Amino acid sequence: MGSPSIWRNFAREYRCYLEKMALLRKINRILMVLLVFMVYVILYSRMHRTPSPPSHSDTRVESGGVGGAVGGGGVGGAGGGAAAAAAEDVSEAEDDILVVICAAEERMGGAMTTINSIRSNTDASVFFYIVTLHDTVPYVRQYIEKSELKDIKFKILEFNPMVLKGRVRPDSSRPELLHPLNFVRFYLPLLVVKHRRAIYLDDDVIVQGDIQDLYNTKLQPGHAAAFSSDCDLPSEVVRTMGMQTTYMGFLDYRKMEVRELGINPSDCSFNPGVFVADIELWKRQKITKQLESWMQQNVKHNLYSSAMSGGVATPPMLIVFHGKFTNLDPAWHVGHLGWSPDTQYTEASLSDAQLLHWSGRFKPWDYPCVHMELWEKWYVPDPTRRFSLVRPNS
Repeated sequence: MGSPSIWRNFAREYRCYLEKMALLRKINRILMVLLVFMVYVILYSRMHRTPSPPSHSDTRVESGGVGGAVGGGGVGGAGGGAAAAAAEDVSEAEDDILVVICAAEERMGGAMTTINSIRSNTDASVFFYIVTLHDTVPYVRQYIEKSELKDIKFKILEFNPMVLKGRVRPDSSRPELLHPLNFVRFYLPLLVVKHRRAIYLDDDVIVQGDIQDLYNTKLQPGHAAAFSSDCDLPSEVVRTMGMQTTYMGFLDYRKMEVRELGINPSDCSFNPGVFVADIELWKRQKITKQLESWMQQNVKHNLYSSAMSGGVATPPMLIVFHGKFTNLDPAWHVGHLGWSPDTQYTEASLSDAQLLHWSGRFKPWDYPCVHMELWEKWYVPDPTRRFSLVRPNS
């Protein structure tokens, strides 16, 4: 038997051991509760989190050409890469001249006329990116494959209008200018993957020259695009348009945000319905992000509206590219033929023009409109008969 002091020490150490074990069990219980709580929070957040916003340009792709098969693919949002396109039976080469054009259902004949005028006046290999909305995709394909355009190389891109949610102020003065496809030009780098350069054209254009000459426009260093100055229009047109060839005609200079830009209101504007873009520079300079920023500024402060001459798609381009674009040869954009049903261009200005643009309210497939015969020369009748010309005797 040991001495009493040894037993007392043993008892004291044993009690300490039991107390430590009790404390460890208590800590373990607390840790277990915390772990269960964290798991609950994670599961709850996953079940109730807000869905992520739509990508900037959620597009689906259809490959086209003779016997073109339906493809798949898409484009991610800003900061996200473009998804790979599905297998194609049409060869899209990097050295093809890429032309991007939108095809709205109600203006389909216009887009097809533009395409026909381009392919009829060049020997170069042209590839068309035709951008439209979901419900119109079959119509685009039928129009092409059942008409004389069936030999073109093309790809149909489906544009998701949800990208514009919260970025476009509702405006009833000219609702046609709020059409989602008017904003496709903002998102070119998210549509164009294989090519370093692209031509964007509105659907109220005909090309009388060789599109390769436009494509080969030399951009000045640091310039992501080339546009045509409105001050380069024929003098008879400039006189009738007044301020609508300057920034005063597009921006509300009563607003502080506009005045702080430091842009002279008498500076010449340009028309973004025809331009050549350097896709790499556009991405590097974050042009799309800048354009979206000005769209959101307009929603907050109403800096421009459809009541002004350019609607809501032109002013962001004018702001972002002010003093930062190369001038196109004036012959490559004789515009505003749709400005008035009465203003006639001289025969010389029309014959020398490489490109004619019926920008304005009066379109060449409607009536009245000036110089319709020049546009109608390239018109491809709709094989589905959904689109038809409006003429005095129709």
